Amino acid sequence: MWNKIKKNLSASKIYFVEIFIVFVLFLFFISFIYPLSLTQFTSLSLITLLFLFILLYIIGEKRKLDILEVKSIIESIRKNKFNSAEEIKLTTSLVDLEDEIKSMFLKTRSDIENLKKLEQVRTEFLGNVSHELRTPIFGIQGYIETLLDGAINDPKVNKNFLIKAARHSENLNNLLNDLIDISMIESGEMRMSFRFFDAKEYFEAIINEMKNLSEAKGIPLILGEIRPNLQLFGDKIRLKQVMTNLVSNAIKYTDKGKVEILIVESEKEGRIIVKDTGIGIPESEISRIFERFYRVDKVRTRAVGGTGLGLAIVKHILEAHGTKITVKSTIGEGSEFSFALKK
Repeated sequence: MWNKIKKNLSASKIYFVEIFIVFVLFLFFISFIYPLSLTQFTSLSLITLLFLFILLYIIGEKRKLDILEVKSIIESIRKNKFNSAEEIKLTTSLVDLEDEIKSMFLKTRSDIENLKKLEQVRTEFLGNVSHELRTPIFGIQGYIETLLDGAINDPKVNKNFLIKAARHSENLNNLLNDLIDISMIESGEMRMSFRFFDAKEYFEAIINEMKNLSEAKGIPLILGEIRPNLQLFGDKIRLKQVMTNLVSNAIKYTDKGKVEILIVESEKEGRIIVKDTGIGIPESEISRIFERFYRVDKVRTRAVGGTGLGLAIVKHILEAHGTKITVKSTIGEGSEFSFALKK
């Protein structure tokens, strides 16, 4: 019994100062209105103290029960005993706290789900990286071992094997560069240098650099008309990375027809369009093509090369420019990638 009283009083001790002040003010007020003898004052003080003692006991017991209830709810949350926030119930006096605990429960659950997704993404990413690294490494290893086993002395195959090993080495280097780029972008370590640049001069230079790739495949690479002195705003180096990815993809996946770079102006921006007459992308796949290592046609992608990170890098770079890339595509007719830059 005494332990219970002690615990209840201990639970209410945070209110002791306020209650003591009320007690003193009450005695002062009564003494001021009704002159009391010493005996009367002492009796009144004792009665008031007893009343305050009982009040502290009741307050302490109520507070202790509320704390135990809250602790029980939190413990149940920690042990995953609740399937939904609606299962969390507190007494009427704690209804505001109940809402806060429900919000905490939902936030915690959301954080846990996000962590699980991130772990899954990390696992998939590591698996994809391992697979992508393994392909060129095994290719290089296979050709070198064959050469060391005697093929190096065979003029019919030795140069061909070295060329193939060099190609795998180049693919490996491209993959590592893309991994470094996407890591820097996602961690916020990639610095961007934004400034206005001459659009006509800039895109003509890109066309000239990419012409060898298009001519090797026999596909015209066409630059649409650009207004002289048109100035666009962005990071020229990173935008070149974007254009190289988009144009090279357009050429790779176009067997006949043409690839075009167009600029459509509006009042405040210029929309850059990379358009091809290639194989197209299924509508169900368009939302996923910017995922890391995602490939629509895995067999063909292997044949034409590519790291599987190009479009993911494009997406991140354009988001850093405050714009988004849009895609329109029809199977058998071609695809159109576009994004806007300020002018």
